[in-house]
Amino acid sequence: MNPVQIAVNAVGGQTAAAKLCGLSVVAVHKWAVKGTLPRTEYTGKTNYSKLLANASNGKFTSEWLLNAANPDKTSLAA
Repeated sequence: MNPVQIAVNAVGGQTAAAKLCGLSVVAVHKWAVKGTLPRTEYTGKTNYSKLLANASNGKFTSEWLLNAANPDKTSLAA
C-alpha cells in the first residue's frame, strides 16, 4: 500500500478524502493509483496533506505524507 492509499484509508476512503479536499473522487483515485500528491501541494497552492492529516486522528502527519508522497522522489520506501 502506498502512502496516499494509507492516508486516504485513514480518513475513511476515497469519498471521504474527496469531500475533505473539495475534489472529485476521481481526482483522489488518481492520487492513490500514482501514490503521489499533486505538484500543487509542493508549490503551496494547496494544502491537502494538512486536511487529510487533521482528519486522520493522529494516524499520520502532513509532513510524513508530503515527504512520502512526493512526485519528485526517485524511489519510494518499501
